[in-house]
Amino acid sequence: MSPTTVADVVVDGLQRAGTPRIFGVPGRGAQLPILEAARRRGLDVVLANDEAAACVMAAVTGDLVSAPGAALAAPGPGVAAAATGVARATLDRSPLILVTDRHPGSVHGCKASLAVDVASASHWTAHAAQLAMTEPRGPVHLDVPAEVAGAHAVPVATACRPGPLPPPDPRSLDEAARLLAGASRPVLIAGLQCRSVTDAQWLRALAEALPAPVLLTLRAKGILPDPHPLMHGVLGPGGGEAPLLGRADLIVALGLDAIEASPGPWMTNAPLLHVAPSPAAGEWYRPVVEVVGDIALALEELAPRLSGRGRADWDVAELDRAKRALRPRPGAAAGRLTPERVAALAREATEAGTIATLDAGPHAAALATAWDAVAPGEFVASYGPATAGFALPAAIAAHLVHPDRRAVCFTGGTAFLAALSELPTAIRLRAPIVVVAIADGGSDAPELVRMGQRFAVPSAAADSEASFAQAFGRALRADGPALIAAWS
Repeated sequence: MSPTTVADVVVDGLQRAGTPRIFGVPGRGAQLPILEAARRRGLDVVLANDEAAACVMAAVTGDLVSAPGAALAAPGPGVAAAATGVARATLDRSPLILVTDRHPGSVHGCKASLAVDVASASHWTAHAAQLAMTEPRGPVHLDVPAEVAGAHAVPVATACRPGPLPPPDPRSLDEAARLLAGASRPVLIAGLQCRSVTDAQWLRALAEALPAPVLLTLRAKGILPDPHPLMHGVLGPGGGEAPLLGRADLIVALGLDAIEASPGPWMTNAPLLHVAPSPAAGEWYRPVVEVVGDIALALEELAPRLSGRGRADWDVAELDRAKRALRPRPGAAAGRLTPERVAALAREATEAGTIATLDAGPHAAALATAWDAVAPGEFVASYGPATAGFALPAAIAAHLVHPDRRAVCFTGGTAFLAALSELPTAIRLRAPIVVVAIADGGSDAPELVRMGQRFAVPSAAADSEASFAQAFGRALRADGPALIAAWS
């Protein structure tokens, strides 16, 4: 089908960029030309309750499919409501295109604000898609006024995906190989720019060849299977990485974005080697050597340069014992339902490929540590303190990307309330999401259960390992979302 209107051209550009669906809010008449063009051209349309949740769903979709997510925001209140979702996408480096109607000004946090007219529709749509996917990824604002959207347009052939990165500089590869060859106790830290399947394969190969322990940031969890003996957890407060980093004589940062590594937890006197698609940024984040380019290609090019290198002075068995000592023991709490046990029991009851989504909160670090992810994209979390209400729309997006896989949404009482308006969206989609809300106290659990029941969602409270296991088993059999309010 050839595009005929500006709206058709915009939708065609999104499709060619790899966008699988567009998220909007019902009743926003100003967006009808885009929605009609999407339906006409076979681009899936999903309606959310508000623009903030629509942006979360679009951003998570973009992360999971490695293409720009797309969300619509109506003028005035719609754009204001979208601001929270845009801020999350900025912090998370998620590729998102926010399409507005007659909002020509900039939207805070977006990499650019682009105004479409009849002559420029193809160009600016393609540019928005490329910019959203250019590292560091992030949200881009595209304004398509309703009177322009319905006008006739002539499409122009444009590339909607960024071109391949230039190959890494051979001299920087030589310097990187020199650092690695001289290190006896390197530690690998992988971040959000190192999440493709190919990157994950090369990361694992490098870790096992050296050998070297691996730490991941929250957004990179899953790129090395958590059960792997060299996988030593998520970088951050309570992660237990200080003794490991204290022994390191080289930090190898793979795809680490400065926004996800605060100065506190991991700064050591060891030199820093930065390998990523974009240059290092930040006043305190200063590598002695940086290799800029595709991570998998950089590691492939490093491999022959490290041929004949002696093995690192790490005892893999000792590393594995140290790792196991940090894990909670099943009997340590005598049946008490701690957040660690909630995550561990849920993981034990779900099949491979299950996707976990996580809200920020006091239990987030414990839940992230205890949930075992074994592949990229199996653990979805957001950065920043203002992320309440992220996990449920994120789980809905994960279900739409992987409709054959289960999603478990870990949230808290306050965060669940923040996302409650999207529960009908999950019901309408019959999304097999188990919402596990860690109540602030036993008195809050009944109210959470009543809220779930108000929407005719199977809901239960659990205050012990046995009751949680029973409730979770019933939730897995539900035809759609289910809710468990857990507390200890």
